[in-house]
Amino acid sequence: MTSAAQGAPPAVSAERATPGLAGLPVDTPLAIARRLASRIVTLCWVELRKIRHDRTELYTRAIQPALWLLIFGETFTRIHAIPTPGHIPYLAYLAPGILAQSALFIAIFYGIQIIWERDAGVLTKLMVTPTPRAALISGKAFAAGVRSIVQAAVIVVLAAILGVALTGNPLKLLATAAIVVLGSAFFSCLSMTIAGLALSRDRLMGIGQAITMPLFFSSNALYPERVMPGWLQAISKVNPLSYEVDALRGLLIGTQAHIGLDAVVLVGATILGVTASALLLPRLAR
Repeated sequence: MTSAAQGAPPAVSAERATPGLAGLPVDTPLAIARRLASRIVTLCWVELRKIRHDRTELYTRAIQPALWLLIFGETFTRIHAIPTPGHIPYLAYLAPGILAQSALFIAIFYGIQIIWERDAGVLTKLMVTPTPRAALISGKAFAAGVRSIVQAAVIVVLAAILGVALTGNPLKLLATAAIVVLGSAFFSCLSMTIAGLALSRDRLMGIGQAITMPLFFSSNALYPERVMPGWLQAISKVNPLSYEVDALRGLLIGTQAHIGLDAVVLVGATILGVTASALLLPRLAR
């Protein structure tokens, strides 16, 4: 009897060996979502600390949007070359488009950073952590979005100085920030997807430069869709930048917009972008 009792495993050990028994923590969908959100926020914070240590990029990236508003916007406002809805000043019509363009230019080369992290061995270390690949991509994507908000604030202030009547409604400004984040998140995911295919900084730079201006000029950032030729209108309707610009115009200057549809398209595009980038991440890390 004594030997049998000694050989039998204790009851506590049996309970620990069986997952899901009372007293053991069980992962619920809510707990998983919280952990995922925490990791995304952490990765965003890491990216934002880089901005705090080196603000040069923010300053230099503000130059091009300023030139678009000061030179292109002021000139075309005077000559009335482009018809605008409700006969609003062209500079007011242009400002949301330049805001979206600025966010695009920040995000579209974001894949270079992840290639640099691969070359430095950082990406390999991140891949062996329990953090899901989608969280790694989402953290970087939304960090690009937060960078773009800082840039957007500069453009909004500059547009106000130039006399553009922008909304002062706090809710609309928060919605504007959300749209900018979503647009930047999608285009940074597009950049990281291209990085997973190109695998080198030189190729990514070449592809990024090849698609940036076509994305910009095939959207409604500079002119209404109704003045475009038919083939360009068709491209504009599948260009996520057009939906971002449409939402920004509706929020900032009050033009007629389909903000609900714009938000749904941007959310869907961002989800697809995160999925594609996460699937290609192991290929990039090799």
